[in-house]
Amino acid sequence: MKRNLKEHKRLLKLDLGCGESPKEGFTGVDLNSKADIKLDLRVFPWRWADEGVEEIWSSHFLEHVPGPERIPFMDEVWRILIPEGTATFVVPYWSSPRSIQDPTHQWPPISEQSFLYFNKKWREDNKLTHYLGTCDFDFTYGHSLEADIAPRNDETRMFSLRHYLNAASDLQVVLTKKVR
Repeated sequence: MKRNLKEHKRLLKLDLGCGESPKEGFTGVDLNSKADIKLDLRVFPWRWADEGVEEIWSSHFLEHVPGPERIPFMDEVWRILIPEGTATFVVPYWSSPRSIQDPTHQWPPISEQSFLYFNKKWREDNKLTHYLGTCDFDFTYGHSLEADIAPRNDETRMFSLRHYLNAASDLQVVLTKKVR
């Protein structure tokens, strides 16, 4: 059931893994901080109702979730988001030292292709429906490029991302909950 626009204005916006400074306009959620809501985001199900959250922001948290736990984590994101709701994740780019320098980061590092696993059609096409969760997102992404790469032309930037280490520092992905 799709909610009307009036109901959307009352819905929550969550900053998952906010640390000490939640994004403005969002309710901060974190376990070990001064967050608005203290919650272990690795324990499921979360406290929010199905389709009770309009938008999610999460900056530099997802890489702390162990690889296999990312599947139920994304299923929870999908469950609590409204249809066509968005979840934005900022993570260290896989080929940046930032992705592996922090001993609390979990394996594997996150790439653009990591998010394919959260798209139902892609899982079906690749015969991976037996263990990879139930969420269904479309996604777009962009990169925070290093200062010497950013001013270059599109062709050089894309070549650099594909062939050079340290071309990007961060990956920003926007997931959109598909309507079933």
